[in-house]
Amino acid sequence: MKRERWTSRSSFIMAAIGSAIGLGNIWRFPYVAYANGGSAFLIPYVLALITTGIPLVALEYYLGARYQLGPTEVFDKIKKKSNFIGWFAISIAAMIAFYYTAVMGWSWNYLFHSLGINWAGDEAGFFYNKVLGLTEGINEFGGFNLPVLIGTFLTWLAIFLIIFKGIKVVSKVVKWTVGLPWLLLGILIIRGFTLKGASLGLEYFLNPDFSKILDPKVWLAAYGQIFFSLSLGLGIMISYSSYLPKKTDINTNAWVVSFSNCATSFFAGFAVFSTLGYLATVTNQPIGDVAESGIGLAFIVFPTAIAKLPGGVIINSIFGIMFFLMLLTLGIDSAFSLVEAAVTSLRDSFKFKREKVTLVVCIIGFVVSLIYTTRCGLYWLDIVDRWMNWGLVIVGFMEAVLIGYFFDVNKVSRDIDSTSNIKFGNFWKFSIKFLTPLVLLITIVTNIVQELKVPYGGYPMWALLIGGWLPLIYLFIMSFIIQDISRRKKRLKSLFILNIALVIVILLELAIYFFSPALVMGVFGVILFFGGAIYGVTRLPKDKLQD
Repeated sequence: MKRERWTSRSSFIMAAIGSAIGLGNIWRFPYVAYANGGSAFLIPYVLALITTGIPLVALEYYLGARYQLGPTEVFDKIKKKSNFIGWFAISIAAMIAFYYTAVMGWSWNYLFHSLGINWAGDEAGFFYNKVLGLTEGINEFGGFNLPVLIGTFLTWLAIFLIIFKGIKVVSKVVKWTVGLPWLLLGILIIRGFTLKGASLGLEYFLNPDFSKILDPKVWLAAYGQIFFSLSLGLGIMISYSSYLPKKTDINTNAWVVSFSNCATSFFAGFAVFSTLGYLATVTNQPIGDVAESGIGLAFIVFPTAIAKLPGGVIINSIFGIMFFLMLLTLGIDSAFSLVEAAVTSLRDSFKFKREKVTLVVCIIGFVVSLIYTTRCGLYWLDIVDRWMNWGLVIVGFMEAVLIGYFFDVNKVSRDIDSTSNIKFGNFWKFSIKFLTPLVLLITIVTNIVQELKVPYGGYPMWALLIGGWLPLIYLFIMSFIIQDISRRKKRLKSLFILNIALVIVILLELAIYFFSPALVMGVFGVILFFGGAIYGVTRLPKDKLQD
């Protein structure tokens, strides 16, 4: 079967930029920069981009273009029985897509409520009570939140319509979904500059604190931000580049996409902090009290600032619509790229038809996303997001080790440099073989140590196990089983046993939490021993007893 092709090189670049640029560019980078030295953070940030970000992006582009395959098949070309890396990457991408679409469901709701700025006066209460209907704790599901469910459904429908016909449709869509956010961001920056107190916010954002450059945590934050913001370790870039010709300009593509993503993050800081400066001025609060990262910035702080903009309800509504339309268009590129990676992988491994596999993946995705549309969905989203980020780092580490130590890294370096006027040379080999694995290994170890010291977010251990540790371990084991299934080896029995075991563990965890631990363990023991005895009896030989 002839492989699909992007309609043009610019279409690929726009799609890759759209995948890399997401909600984190708006709600994460500006705060990370502010907390780690202001504009001085650009020094470790740019160095992290050049020493790790671009080399890893180039590696993933090379793998896809060179072998014309998605991530679940390409690693086998490098070393036999290493496809589990690709399956693990795709599993992580799918898990992220499940909750990412729910976040976009929130944005759909805010877009609707921007007509009249319905959150004015109690922005935090509007988000937690009106939009989310958040319950008191993670163990209280509280039923589905219909508006969020509808917004999530609309997102999955949009994803299906964009990718089910293939890359040529994606090529047309990204011209709008990448260009429009830049336009809206530019308008928000210009508006932010005209607000009272904007200079106060920009001073906090840009004021360099060079003393922090000596802090190792700042460098770790820079490398972490680069890794997460470039869509690395998800299989997306391998999938996208597999639709390029074999002889394509790897280095230039990597350079353009990586710097475009980071430039967007930096300029988003102007929009964010000029607005925060205005908010601090009109509320008479220190800038540090109104500056925050994550969902609070996008769904509480920014709506607060929008509600206080001069000009009345009409002007406020216009800027509310622009802001949440920007979030939706930023998010949809990342969302459908996550799903496209899964679709490409399933097609390459099992030869499914694109239309059918896209429909099945989107239906399954929507069903799984339902957990995040419940009234306790935010809690589960918070836990799963943290552990899936760990998964990304693990995939990146395995990629670098596989290429650096189990493949001819000199050949890869020559192949990459041969297609471009921008040469990486020995620097690329040093990064892939030594620097990148070291940085990612330090990141993994420090996060595990921190997690063992202080359980994340004050959540009960059963929730951290079900939403964090177990899914990550489960996906890693599943990647080996699916690898063998895709290679036509019989592992269906192992797949069935693993899933049954996972269900039993989850039910046991829930039962221990909601009922008496002694009672639960007693019942479990009875089932275990009697079940074992019955199983033993059924396995006895069927020959007749001898006198």
